[in-house]
Amino acid sequence: MSGFNTHGRMKGSRGRALSATFAAVLAAGAFGQALAADIDPDATINVGSLYEPQNLDNTAGAGQGINEAFNGNVYESLFRLTDAGTVEPVLAKDTAVSEDGLTYTFTLQPGVTFHSGAPLTAADVKFSIERVTAEASKSSRKNSLASVAGIETPDDATVVVKLSSRSISLPYNLTYVWIVNDEATDLQSKEDGTGPYALQEWRRGSSLAIARFDGYWGEKPKNGEVVFQYFTEATALNNALLTGSVDVITSVQSPDSLAQFKDNPEFTVSEGQSTTKLLLAYNDRVTPFDNVTVRKALARAIDDEKLLKAVWGDYGTLIGSFVPPTDPWYVDLTKVDAYDPESAKQLLAEAGYPDGFTFTIDTPNYDPHPIAAQFIQSELAKIGVKVEINVITANEWYTKIYKAHDFQATLQEHVNHRDIVFYGNPDFYWGYNNPKVVELIKQAEASASEAEQAGKLKEANTIIAEDAASNWFYLYPQIVVSKNTIAGYPVNGLNSQFFAAGITKSE
Repeated sequence: MSGFNTHGRMKGSRGRALSATFAAVLAAGAFGQALAADIDPDATINVGSLYEPQNLDNTAGAGQGINEAFNGNVYESLFRLTDAGTVEPVLAKDTAVSEDGLTYTFTLQPGVTFHSGAPLTAADVKFSIERVTAEASKSSRKNSLASVAGIETPDDATVVVKLSSRSISLPYNLTYVWIVNDEATDLQSKEDGTGPYALQEWRRGSSLAIARFDGYWGEKPKNGEVVFQYFTEATALNNALLTGSVDVITSVQSPDSLAQFKDNPEFTVSEGQSTTKLLLAYNDRVTPFDNVTVRKALARAIDDEKLLKAVWGDYGTLIGSFVPPTDPWYVDLTKVDAYDPESAKQLLAEAGYPDGFTFTIDTPNYDPHPIAAQFIQSELAKIGVKVEINVITANEWYTKIYKAHDFQATLQEHVNHRDIVFYGNPDFYWGYNNPKVVELIKQAEASASEAEQAGKLKEANTIIAEDAASNWFYLYPQIVVSKNTIAGYPVNGLNSQFFAAGITKSE
C-alpha cells in the first residue's frame, strides 16, 4: 500500500514545520547531553506508538507499524534509506552496473547470519526480491520492481539482477526489500532477519519487544532491548510519556500535545522533515470523479489553509500536489486550483452539476481523519455538494478501499518517500489513469541521469496537479518527543521507519 506506508495502518504526525518557539530546545539537540559514562549499554528503550502492526510481514498488508519496529532493526536490505533521505549500502558490500544500465551485480557482505544462525547467501536475496514481485505480494513497491527480468546467483556471495529496461531507482527501490531467510516459514507471526535486533515477544494489542542480537555482523546496538508499546489514542500515549511508562513517542498527534512538553526541562522536543501527506483520494474510475472538472471544483471549494490551522495550528506545510519539498522533483503547485468557492460553483455547473451531488467519504477512525472529514463536509455544503461520512477501521480501509476499490472518496495519509510513482499505476486504489503521466513516470525510471529523472517527474507532477487527481491538503509536522535521558533517535522517520540501534539511555 502506500498511504499508510503502503501497508495498512496510516501514518500520523509526520512533518517538518515547527515554529521558532522550539529553536532553543532544538539547538540543545535531539540527541541529548548525557555523558558517555552515564549511558547504560544494556538499557531497555520504551517507545510509544499508535501503530501496531497487523502482522509481521511487510509484503502482506502489515501496516506502517511493522516498518517502525522492524525496518533496519530486525530486517535489513541490500540498501538503506537513511533518516536523512540518502541511500546507502547495507548488505550489498559492492555494486557494479553494466554500461547499458540493464545489469546490476551485487557482492554481499561477508559473515552475515540470520537470527536463526543460517548464513546469508545469494539465494536468500533472490528469494526476498521475488517475494516482493510475486503476484500475491501486497508490497507498495511491487510495481516499482516490474523491470526486474531475472535474478542469477553465480555463487553464494554474488547476486546478478537483470532488467528489461533501465531502472535508475533500483538501489532506492531495493531499500523496501527486506532480506529474509529463504527457508523461513510463517513470516506473518515470526521473523528471521539479519538485523541488530531479533524479535523477543509480540503481545498483540499491547507491545512488541526486540532484543539485541549478539551475532550481528555490524556495529552492535547502543541499548539492550527496545519495546514498542501500543496505544489506541493520542491522549493515553502522551500520558505514558508524562508518567515515565515510555521514553520516547515517535510522532506527536496534535499541537495541543506539545504544550505539555515544550517548556518542561524533563523532555526534549525535536523537529524533523515529513513526507506524510493528508489527502482526499477520489476513486477516479467512477462517476462523478472520472470528470476532471468535478475534481477541480472540489479542490477549489476547500480552504486547505483553514483545515491545516484547525488541525495543526501553526504547524504543518501546505502542498499543492503529492510531492513534498524534500523530493528532488518538487514543484510549488499550491496555486493550482487554489481556494475559490465561486469558481468551484462555476466548474460544477460546467460539469453538469449546477445543483451539486451527493457522495460518501470513507475515513479511518483515528485523528485527524474524522475531524478533516467533517471540515470537508462543511466546506462542500457551501457549493451544494452533500457529503456523507462513513467511519471505518484501518483493517476495513485496507480491505474495502485498497484491495476492493469499493469507494467513492476516502481520506488517507501517505507517508512514503518518493511515491509519485503510484500515480503512474492505473491499478492503484485511486484509479488515476493519464497515459501521458504513465509514460513520463516510465521514462523517468529509464533515465540515464538523476537530472533527467527529476525533469520527467516534475512534468508528471504538474500534470497530476492540473488534473486534480486527488485533493492534497498539507504535510504533517514531524515532531518527536522524548525524556531528556534519551538520545540518538531518528527525527525524520521517512517511510515511518525508526532506527533504534543508536538510541542511548542515561542514568
